[in-house]
Parts: sequence; C-alpha cells; structure tokens
Amino acid sequence: MNQGLYEELVTKLINYKLNELDKDTFQVKKTSIDKAEAAQLLSQHIGRTIKQAFNLIKGEDIIETQIAIANKIILFLKEELKKEEFEDDLIETEGKILKAVFTKVDSHFTDLDLHLKEITPYTRLIHSELFTGGNSGTTLESELRKEILSSDEIDLLVSFIKWKGIRILERELKEFTDRGGKLRVITTTYIGATDAKAVEFLSSLKNTEVKVSYNTGNERLHAKAYLFQRKTGFHTGYIGSSNFSRSALTDGLEWNLKITTKEVGHIIDKFKKTFEAYWQNSEFELYDKNIHSGKLVEALKQGKFSKEYTFTTSYFDLKPFHYQSEILEKLEVERTVHNRYRNLLVAATGTGKTVISAFDYKNFRNNNQSSKLLFVAHRKEILQQAKATFQGILKDNNFGDLWVDGMEPNSNEYVFASVQTLNNRLREIKLSPEYYERLIPFNNNNKLLYLLKKINGKYRQFGK
Repeated sequence: MNQGLYEELVTKLINYKLNELDKDTFQVKKTSIDKAEAAQLLSQHIGRTIKQAFNLIKGEDIIETQIAIANKIILFLKEELKKEEFEDDLIETEGKILKAVFTKVDSHFTDLDLHLKEITPYTRLIHSELFTGGNSGTTLESELRKEILSSDEIDLLVSFIKWKGIRILERELKEFTDRGGKLRVITTTYIGATDAKAVEFLSSLKNTEVKVSYNTGNERLHAKAYLFQRKTGFHTGYIGSSNFSRSALTDGLEWNLKITTKEVGHIIDKFKKTFEAYWQNSEFELYDKNIHSGKLVEALKQGKFSKEYTFTTSYFDLKPFHYQSEILEKLEVERTVHNRYRNLLVAATGTGKTVISAFDYKNFRNNNQSSKLLFVAHRKEILQQAKATFQGILKDNNFGDLWVDGMEPNSNEYVFASVQTLNNRLREIKLSPEYYERLIPFNNNNKLLYLLKKINGKYRQFGK
C-alpha cells in the first residue's frame, strides 16, 4: 500500500494488505460506510467486479455467456429482495441494443440507417469524452451538429456569442427549432464580445428564448456549457472553455468535457437545476428585438468602452533587462552630463521600447515632485499597451487616461493620446507649453526615422 489519501471500499484483499503494514511505521484511518452513499459505493464495486469477470470470459459464445450470467445476477436480486419488477430487467438472449424509435408517418426521412448516421454523436449517448481542440480527433463542431439534430430541448449558457460561430451551426439550429425543438440561451454583454446580430438571429428562431445580462461592469457569468435533452432520457452536456465563436468550435485549443446521463447523471441534474436558477434570475432579461435592440447595442458598446480601461496588473517588482539598464544609463548621461533632453530611442521590435520609456519615467518621477506625462502614438492598441505597461512598472492600476477613439481623459496630468485626436483637438487644449514635464512620442515609422536622420544629421542610436 502506498501512503496517501484513499476512498476505497475495504475488501478482503485491501484488508490483507493493511494487515501487512508495519504498525509502528504506519497509521491507518477507516470510517464506516455512509448510509446515503452505500448504494452508490456498493453498486460501483459490484459493477467493476462484474466487468473484470466478464473480460475473463473467452470462446465463441462470449456474449451469450455474459448475458446468461447477468440474468442470473438479476434473478438472484429478485429472489433475495422478493421484488417482481427485477424480472423486467432481464436481458433478451438475442443481445440487441435499441438505437432509435421514430414514427413512419411523421418522419421526414426515408432511410432510417442514413438518418441515424447523420444525427447520432460520434462519441455515443452513453460515453463521456474530452475534446481538446486543435483538430485532434473528433471536433466539437461536428459533434454539436449531431447533438442539435438529435435533441428535443437545448439549453446554452455562454458568456458571449459570435455571429461566425452561429453561422457554423445555422442550418442545424433552424432544422431543430422548425421541427418543434425548444431552445433557451443565456448570454452577456460583458466587454462587448457578443455580436448583436447573433442574438437577433437566435431570438428570431421558432421556439427560442434568449436572455441577456446587460451588466457590463463585471463578469459574473463566465460559464461555457451546453445541455442537450432528449425525451428518451439520454441527455448529454458539454462543459468547458468554448464560447459560441468560430475558433472555439473548430480549431481553437479549447478543452470541453462531454458528460452523459448514463455515466454521471447527478452532474446532468445539477446542470439542469443551475441553469433553471439562472433562467429565473432577474439579472438575465428576456430579449425582444422590437423592444431591446437599442439597449443591446448600447450595452455592447459600453462593454467595449469599459474594456479599453480594464487592464489587470500584478504587483510584481519589475526590473529592466541588462541591455535595457544600459540604455537607461546612457539616457541619464545624455541629460545630466551633456544637458540633452530631446532623446531618440531606436530599438528592434520586441526589445521593449515602451518598457524602457516607462522605467525612464519612473526614475524621473521618483526625483521630481511634479511629473505630468503626455504619451502620443498613432494607434489605439499601442496606447492601450503603453498604459498597461506604465501601470505595471509604477504599480498603479489607476495610472493614466486614454484620449482616443471618443474616450476622454478625466485629468490632463497623465494622458495617453492619439496623434489624430491631438491634431483635431489641439486648439481646444488650454495648457501652457511647460505643462508636461515628460512628452513621449511613439512612432515606429521607418520613413519618419529616416527623415529625422536627414534633418538632424546625427542622432544617438541605442539598442540594435
């Protein structure tokens, strides 16, 4: 026996191994079987034992022998418990598996075998499976198509839905709802990731209801889960990392676990109860295109807007690399020794020009009571990254304001502004020429650098 945690039913073999342990070296802990768990524990043990025994059966009549033994066990339970209903569980000796029952009148197909091939999931209705994406094995996309076509009710719980993701399963969703399938969807407008077109399409389907959380301030719902219910009782669920987007459903490295009623029915039951609780929660509002279209668009816009201001920065002690420290030292020499305050930094992509400028500003700020900053770039993405970099190095998640793409700064002290915004609003700025102690123009345009070289004649080049 290896030392560590166990949750093992004590059998004759386990007890023998425990008795072999040195009592002076090992201590053992046992507890009594809980009455509430007894049926599950004992039936699982018997199931494993029977499976192991059945695997030992050899010969041409393997299936017939296994069925005969299984029926003997069922008859023993009937006699032991005096319950006639156990006889209903006796297995027919022909050894068949029921695959489907469809009415001939209502069926829209002519070939039952072909239809079953189209709608039966590759991973079956009774087996759980892990999908890891990246085109490794069966794709989540192909499996979801079959799950949709073979279900009677579908509940989707995803933090965001993309139109390209819906397009992949558009035909199946239409066919499902047109034949009377019931579809319920819960989603959010967090960070503006959901496509309004996707929500409107889903809400336009027959027998479909969509509920939306318009709370853009925080992400309460991060779940990605799909539940496929069938009148036959063979329910399946998918819980993992995939939102309803094209990459998540196709070749993205997303992990999703498929669960089944037949293997983990208690998980399916909890899924259903939790989804129902969310569905009744007032935070999720039933979407009506005629009433809520404008509200949805505005909430998505606000979600995207708030995203621009949200950068989670860890408070680690960040230090510059060795070559970055050398550049910072040379910048300091240029200013303190040569009295040169207009400094040009040229470095290869990925060597950390923004990081260097942030460390340089941090050094300046430590030695100066006033340290107002204006950082200028030609793209919003650069401004966002620069702001996050400064926040991390200064250990201040509230540092700086963006002035770009309609976003206005709350204060003029520390501003990350776009060239276009400054050009358009320059006349409105009521600040003195000496207001900013640090002005950092960021541009990686090689033509501009070449022009500066021609005009200046020479400039100091740092880095590679």
